[in-house]
Formats: sequence, structure tokens, C-alpha cells
Amino acid sequence: MSDLPRKAVTRTAKLAALPLGFAGRATWGLGKRIGGRSAEIVGRELQQRTADQLFRVLGELKGGAMKFGQALSVFESALPEDVAGPYRAALTKLQEAAPPMPTATVHSVLTERLGEDWADLFLSFEDKPAAAASIGQVHRAVWHDGREVAVKVQYPGAGEALLSDLGQLSRFARLLGPLIPGMDIKPLITEMRDRVSEELDYDLESRAQSAHAEEFDGDPDVLVPKVVHQREQVLVTEWIDGIPLSEVIADGTQEQRDRAGQLLAGFLFSGPARTGLLHADPHPGNFRLLPDGDGGWRLGVLDFGTVNRLPGGLPATIGNSLRMTLEGEADAVYELLREEGFVREDIDLDPIAVRDYLLPIIEPARVESFQFTRAWMRGQAARIADPRSPAHQLGRRLNLPPSYLLIHRVTLSTIGVLCQLGATVRLREELEAWVPGFVADTEADEETGDDTAVEEAEYEEPLAGDEDGGVEAGPAAPAEDVANTTDTTARTGTGAEPEAAAAAEAGS
Repeated sequence: MSDLPRKAVTRTAKLAALPLGFAGRATWGLGKRIGGRSAEIVGRELQQRTADQLFRVLGELKGGAMKFGQALSVFESALPEDVAGPYRAALTKLQEAAPPMPTATVHSVLTERLGEDWADLFLSFEDKPAAAASIGQVHRAVWHDGREVAVKVQYPGAGEALLSDLGQLSRFARLLGPLIPGMDIKPLITEMRDRVSEELDYDLESRAQSAHAEEFDGDPDVLVPKVVHQREQVLVTEWIDGIPLSEVIADGTQEQRDRAGQLLAGFLFSGPARTGLLHADPHPGNFRLLPDGDGGWRLGVLDFGTVNRLPGGLPATIGNSLRMTLEGEADAVYELLREEGFVREDIDLDPIAVRDYLLPIIEPARVESFQFTRAWMRGQAARIADPRSPAHQLGRRLNLPPSYLLIHRVTLSTIGVLCQLGATVRLREELEAWVPGFVADTEADEETGDDTAVEEAEYEEPLAGDEDGGVEAGPAAPAEDVANTTDTTARTGTGAEPEAAAAAEAGS
């Protein structure tokens, strides 16, 4: 596929082919078994064919279809091992590559957005994209001042494609559910639709990236490329090399896996406290492992198109409930969950049962270091998904407040990536450092009005306009202008994944 298919009827037909294809292959498999072939062999062939079609359709369509595939890709570790292989190979392809758009289309967008003399802005520009993703592709170039840069160009018609795809996918979400056991697909799609305008707004993205680049400038563990230039559907940032996290997952050493996992956890938990923003798209394609010059590794962070505005850092409820659960304060945790809306007023639950539901989920926060594995992830998914399980029955009666929806998805996605890495992570260390309420003294500071524990992020001035009328790199914008054009508390979708809602509360 050489270009982004924009006609709604074309995209709808391709997406509709997915569930039809699943059904057709099931019928084919039944015929093969009747003909004498073993169920095991036929089952493997069915899985491989399904995975191949899934990647081909979602990858070709880009837009919302590919974003949905990327979101699913971080949860492949929840799949039973006997079916994980084919899906793992297909879904992880979506983390790093998609068919590119033609060079003529790229030049047309650059001419429209940067002007007829756009080529004069660069000393060199590579027409072959370095990466092609869901709503845009990246080209490597050299800026006119000699800096190596990444030029992100948005696909024409990406907005229409996103809305069309996600609308179509929501219609047969139930058929896609078996891909990830125990996960409610429809709220995931709904939440993606709610954020379409933010994803497409490269001005918002440039401001969020600048805020992070300024805060993490000189950080020994994290590197965020600076914004160089921005104009509507074009975003130019500094180029960084490194090993994509998807490659570390596939072939990395244990040392690389552990370091990548620690850095990822540290960045995602520290970001809200340091910038007032939560990077909300933690799939492996958005991260790089970079040599730090001293024989170690740093984390390179890309793509700030989806962020959550948390000016006071992560909610203290997360840290408080985690700490009290670990300390065995079942009644206090239950009351806190009820106050925050995780337990509805018309629901009565046993506080001890709620504590027992939470403890396995927050196991990584209990110990000094924890090895995240696919087996552990599968165990959690099976415990919550099995209708016969007490955890499943209790989980169905919990609620996920709208203000925690995106935090919940980021938390689960991060856990999925850590399990893909098989990383041993000192998670408790990060929680103690960055999550309000996890350490009792932090709670005491908050009660006495001491704001030093987690200060609201403040920024000096908006990005400055350059001589071309675009945006050059400058101080970050105020946090309220950076992300989330609507407050998360006003967002719909309260029924998202109720059986796993307390996982968001646990923050693990």
C-alpha cells in the first residue's frame, strides 16, 4: 500500500474483512479437522493466518487502525503462550514500521506547510522515511544550522481516517476481544476517539515535547529531543540514534532489558511530578536505548502526541491506597476507593476481599525488586478474566472514574512493556521517589499544606514565533496549554475495564 487510503468505503471494507476473515478461517479449520488433520496443527495455521491478516490490514491502513494495533501490541504478554507467538510477531511489527506514503505526497505536504522553498531549510533531506507510523512518518534530515533532525510529516487525511477507523472498530469490538483475554476493547477505542484532536495537533505536541526537553535537559537517565521547528502538520525535532525498545524486547541482553525497564518506569513515574504531564503512549516504538558514554544506557523518548495534564503530579490517592494496602489497612483502603468513586455508592463490598483482589496486582511494589514476566502477566489476566474466579466477580463490581481512565491505560501498557522486556525493576524505589502518598511523610506534608513534595509545574512563556511564522524551539508553554484540551474529569467512558479498575488505583 503506497498511500493512506482515505475513502471511508475503502477503509470500512478492509476493517470489516477482519472479523469476516476470522469467521472464515474458523470454518476452514473445522473442515481441515474433519478431513483428518490434527486440531493442534490446524490451530497453529489459523493463528498465523489471523496474525498475518491483522498486521497487513492494520499496518496498511495506518490511522486509527494502526493506533489500535499498537495499543494491543503491548498486551500480547497477556496471551497464553501457545497462541502468543504468531500474534507477538505480527503486533510488534506495528510498533516500528508501516508502509510509507509516496515521496511526491511528502513533498506536497512540505510545500503546503513550509512554503515553496522548504528545501532551503535543510542542508539535506532523505526522501526515504526512517519510520512510518499511525498518523505520520519521520524523515531524517540536516537542518540549515547543521543539526541532524527528524522531520515528522502528518499523512493527508489522517484525521478523517482516525475517526473512520475507530468508529468501525468499535462496531465489532466484541469480535476482537479474544485477541486480549480479560480486556474490554470498546472503552480503549472510545478513549482513543476522545483524543483524536490532540493526536493531530502538532502545536500541542511540540509544546509538550519542549516542556519535557527543558525539564530533562542534562538528565543522566533520560534524553528528550528538542523541538527545532513546527508548522501545522510538520514537526522538526533533534535526531537521536539508539536501539528501539522493540529490538531490545526481541534480542536484547538481560542487562539491556533490566536497564530499559528501570529507565522506562522511572521516566513515566517522574514525568508528572517534574513536568505536570504524563507521557500517555508507552508502546516500545516510542523509546530508544542510548549509550550514555560511560558504558551504560540512557532512555530516549519520542512522540508526545498523547499526554495527560497532571499539574500536581499523579493523584495522591494512588500512593495512599498502595501504601495502605501493603500495610494491610483494608478498611481504610476501601473507604478511600469509595470516596474516589472506584466503589459506587450503591455497591457494598467486603474490604478484606478488595484487599485480596489488589495484593497480587501490586506485588511489584511490595518487594525491593521485581522481575516482570509474561508468565506473571498471563496469571494476572487469567485471574481477572476467568468468570469462575472470585477476582473476576469482584472486579466486575468496581468502577473506573473518568479522571483515572488514561492513567489506568498508561499503567497497564507500561506493565505490558515491562513484561515483554522480562525486566527486573526496582519499582518500589520509583514509587517512593515520585508518587505522592506512597511514603507516609509525603501524605503528612500534604495535610499540613506543604507543597514542596510535589510542586505544580510552571513554565515561563509560550513558544516563540520564528521569522518564517512557524515555531522555533523555545521555553515551554504553560501546562494548561500543553495537553488535554479538555479536562480528564469531563471525559466519558466510566465503564472502562471495571474488572481491572483497581489496577489503576494501585498504580502498578
